[in-house]
Amino acid sequence: MLRLLLVSVFVGALAGGAYSLFSPEGRQLIDRVTINWDRKEHRGHFRAGRPIPGTPDLSRFSSRLNKASLKPGMPVHIRIYKLESEIELWVQKNGRFERFATYPICMWSGRLGPKLKEGDRQAPEGFYTVSENALNPNSVEHLSFNLGFPNAYDRGKGRTGSFLMVHGGCASIGCYAVTDRVVDEFWALMTAAYDNGQTHIPVHAFPFRMTEKNMRLRSGDKWAPFWANLKTGHDMFVRDRVPPKVSVCNGEYVFEPGSAATLTYAIEEHCPGAVADRG
Repeated sequence: MLRLLLVSVFVGALAGGAYSLFSPEGRQLIDRVTINWDRKEHRGHFRAGRPIPGTPDLSRFSSRLNKASLKPGMPVHIRIYKLESEIELWVQKNGRFERFATYPICMWSGRLGPKLKEGDRQAPEGFYTVSENALNPNSVEHLSFNLGFPNAYDRGKGRTGSFLMVHGGCASIGCYAVTDRVVDEFWALMTAAYDNGQTHIPVHAFPFRMTEKNMRLRSGDKWAPFWANLKTGHDMFVRDRVPPKVSVCNGEYVFEPGSAATLTYAIEEHCPGAVADRG
């Protein structure tokens, strides 16, 4: 309630100040206030040893799986939303993916927008695939897995960076920190999926919940065309509940309907026939 009040006061001041609420700069400032408030709140809970609000009951991992009729070994998919500081774990059942849990992200660094270069402290946005050899059981942050940045899209844009992870703890210089006990749940389902034959786990990272309203509010942002490209793949998953097959063609992400077979595909330079015919 206090957060809502403070954001409302800020918005009111912003509307009467140098920035218009409806300008790209005004929206960026509002987003930064929201992000920084969440970071402060999440760090406070973490340092006090309290669960971050919105965390599932981690002591009931097995019973939560049983209740959802899910079990380790089923294929998994991960979705990240930066503005809302949330990360979702999806599990395949009967050919489609069901959301098993939504967890608060304790800390991610930077602002909305993609990672551009080594050292910019930006957390990546885009479509990534994680193979088993990207898991690090000896991480200084308990456990971690490498997103695989830069991917084929990032490399085509000349973007640089390394060791962009999802990991435990609550500190970030470009990674997504989700606390030790949360990363334990990811680890359990990811390793079981690899053991059962899933060679790549799709991890899709978005700037915010990709609603029409959120897109409209940020339509003047310099990253709006990039986000519109991400939204195409986002919405294909929402429609089919299967991660799309993601490729890179002519400097953009392109998407084809996904299947059990395409879960094993890494993201590569490839122009599907329908896209090539248009170009």
